[in-house]
Amino acid sequence: MWGGYGSGGAVAVIGSAPAGAAAAGASFEPYDAIGPVLAVLAALVAAELLLRHCTRRFGGVTGDVFGGLAETAATTALIVLCLGR
Repeated sequence: MWGGYGSGGAVAVIGSAPAGAAAAGASFEPYDAIGPVLAVLAALVAAELLLRHCTRRFGGVTGDVFGGLAETAATTALIVLCLGR
């Protein structure tokens, strides 16, 4: 298990999401691949930190925590992409 959470599927997502973002960004310009990769990595880090905090604070996760994780990851990715332009 990676970081005490999840399963091998989570590790596959963490590895494939930046690769997919790089492939999508590289289809436009070679240097455009950096922005989406940084956005995905920042979103994953923000969601992981929030998950660890909520697990420690609440003793587990609920549906509200998962919703918060999704919103935090999306907002982080959008902010990183906006700042990159």
